[in-house]
Amino acid sequence: MTQIQYNEKVELLISWSKAYYVDDNPIATDEEYDILNREILAYEKEYPKHTHPNTPTQRVGGLVLEGFEKAKHLSRMWSQEDIFNTGELEDWIKRASKVVDRHTMSFVCEPKFDGASLNIIYENGVLKQAITRGDGSIGEDVTQNVKTIHSIPLSIDYNELIEIRGEIVIKKDDFEKINQQRLQDGEPPFANPRNAAAGSLRQLDSAITAKRKLFFNVWGIGENTLEFEKSSEAISFIHSLGFAKPPIQTLCKTVEEIEAVYHEIIAKRESISMGLDGMVIKIDDLSAQSDLGYTVKFPRWSCAYKFPAVEKTTKVLSIALQVGRTGAITPVANVEPTLIDGSTVARATLHNFDEIKRLDLKLNDEVIIIKSGDIIPKITKVFTDRRDGTQIDITPPTNCPECNSELLVEDILIKCQNLDCPSRVVNSIIYFASKNCMNIDGLGIKIVELLVNKKKIKDVLDLYSLKYEDLEGLESFKEKKINNLLNAIANTKKTELHRVVNALGIEHIGEVASKQICLEFGADILNVTSEQLEALDGIGEQMANSLLEFIRVNRALMEKLFEIIQPTIEKKVEIDENPFKDKTIVLTGTMSVSRGIVKKELESLGAKVSGSVSKKTNYLIYGEDAGSKYDKAVSLEVKTLTEDEMRKILGE
Repeated sequence: MTQIQYNEKVELLISWSKAYYVDDNPIATDEEYDILNREILAYEKEYPKHTHPNTPTQRVGGLVLEGFEKAKHLSRMWSQEDIFNTGELEDWIKRASKVVDRHTMSFVCEPKFDGASLNIIYENGVLKQAITRGDGSIGEDVTQNVKTIHSIPLSIDYNELIEIRGEIVIKKDDFEKINQQRLQDGEPPFANPRNAAAGSLRQLDSAITAKRKLFFNVWGIGENTLEFEKSSEAISFIHSLGFAKPPIQTLCKTVEEIEAVYHEIIAKRESISMGLDGMVIKIDDLSAQSDLGYTVKFPRWSCAYKFPAVEKTTKVLSIALQVGRTGAITPVANVEPTLIDGSTVARATLHNFDEIKRLDLKLNDEVIIIKSGDIIPKITKVFTDRRDGTQIDITPPTNCPECNSELLVEDILIKCQNLDCPSRVVNSIIYFASKNCMNIDGLGIKIVELLVNKKKIKDVLDLYSLKYEDLEGLESFKEKKINNLLNAIANTKKTELHRVVNALGIEHIGEVASKQICLEFGADILNVTSEQLEALDGIGEQMANSLLEFIRVNRALMEKLFEIIQPTIEKKVEIDENPFKDKTIVLTGTMSVSRGIVKKELESLGAKVSGSVSKKTNYLIYGEDAGSKYDKAVSLEVKTLTEDEMRKILGE
C-alpha cells in the first residue's frame, strides 16, 4: 500500500465512521469497516511516521492515566435556569422583554440531552483540549478519553480558536448492552445512561472509554471569533464541521409555538435514541444575548423547560428529624425504596409539620412521590382511600432529637434553641466566625470541623479559651498559623454589640434587626420584654418570641460571651430627614466602592440595608453585573436606582 492509497483509505474510513456514529446512517457493513480498519492499522504499525493525523484507529484508547489534571475554560460554562410550566415561560420572556423588544425576539428550541457537559477547544483546526464542566470555570482535562469518541472530530475545517460545548451521552440501546455485559461480568449495572456517560468520560483507562460508545451533542459555543448574527446560524455552522444535528431544532416566535415544540419533543421522547430531560430555549439574536447578559448563575437569554416530573407510588415507613444550623427541625419521610427515572429513592422532603398536616399524611400511607429535575423528591398526594387501619398519626416533637432540649414551636417553625446541640455546633461556629458576623480570619469550615472533632471546642465560647498548646501539633497548624488564628479571635473583642447578636444565628433576627434592637436597648438586650420589642418598627410577634426564647435557653452563654468580648454599645443618633431615612434598601452588583462602604453610608442616613428583596423593599440600588436580586425587584415593581442616581439624590 502506498502513502497515497493509505491516505485515501483513511478518508474513506473517516466517512464511514461519520455515517455510522454521527449521521446514524451506516454506509458500510461492520465487516467492511473492520477489514478496512485492520488494513490501515497494519500500515500505521509498519510506517508510524506516516500516520494520518485524523486516523480513526487513534480512537481505540489504551492510555492509562494516573489521574486527571485540572484545566481552565477559556470562558465560563453557565448553568441553565429551569422553568416548569407555561406561566414560568411567560415570566422568563417578560423579564427578557425589559431589555429586548419582544416583537423582535425569536427562540431556538431543541431537546435538552441528559448527560455530562463537555467543553472542547479547537485551535488551528485541531482538537487541542477537552474539559469537563467542573464548577463552570475549572474542570478536568479528559482530552485523551474524548479522542476515542467517534462523534467528535479530531480536526475541523476552521482554524480560529473556538470552544464547542455539548453533552456527552450514551444511546439507550448501547446503555442496555453495557449493563448486560456488566451483569455477565459480575459487575453492578449502571443506574441510568447519565451516570454511565459521566463515569465513562472519566475513566483513567481510555480503552474503557473507547468501548462505551459515547456520543456528543452540541448545544453551544464558548470563546470564538465567529461573525454570525444569529445563534441558529452559528450552531448550523458548527454542525457543518462534522458534529451531529439534534433530532429536533425549531425557530419559534410565540409562546404557543414554543409550547407546541415542547409537547412534540415529549411525544417523541421515547423514540429518540438518547435520554432527554427537557427542552432548551435560547433567544436567537446574538446581540440580544449580549444585551441581556448573565445573572450570577444563568444566562438571561436561555433557559431549560424541564419535562413533567416522574412520579411513582410508594409507602411512608417512618419520619426522620433533621436539625439544621439554626436549629430548625425538618421532617423527612423514609419511604419504601422506589426506582424513579433510573435512581432509587428512599427519602422525601416534607419541609415542615404544616406540610404533613396539609397532606393529611400518616405513617404507612400510600403516597405519590415525584422527582423533577434536580429537585429533592417530594410527596405530592396521599391515597387516603387506601388506608387499611395500620396508619399512625405523625405528631410534632417537643424535644430535640439530638440534645433533648425543649423545642421552640411557632406556627410552622419547630426549632432547637440550644447552641450546644451537637447538630448545631459546627455550623453555628462557622456562622459565628463568618465575614458578616465576627469576621474571624482563618476559621473556615475545615478548621472548625477539625477543632470540634478533636474536642478542642464545643461551642462559640470555647473559641475564647483556646491556647497555643491546644492547637500545637494539629494537622496543618504551624506557629504562624496558630498565632494568626489566636490574634484573629482576640481582635473580635470590643466588636459592636449588634454584630455579636447577629453572629449567634437567632431565627428571624438578622443583621438589620440585630442593629435596630441593639441601638434601642444596648446592654439591656437580655432583659427586654415582648412589648418593648414589638413596639419597634418592623419587629413583629414572631421575631420577638424567637429572640426571647433564644435568650431564655442561652442566657448563661450570652452573659459569659458578653463578659469576654465586652462588646461596643452603639449610641442612637438622631438623623436628619433625607430620602433614605427609615427606608429598606437592598444593594446588588459591582459599585465604584465596596458595597460595605455604601451600606455604612446608607445606614448613617437611617436606612435599613437588607440582604434580600421583598415587597417591603423601598429601593434596590445596583451597580454593574446586577444579578437575580435586580430581576426580583423588577418583578415586584420595587423602585430601582443606579449608584449614580443614588448619589444624585443625596447631592440634591
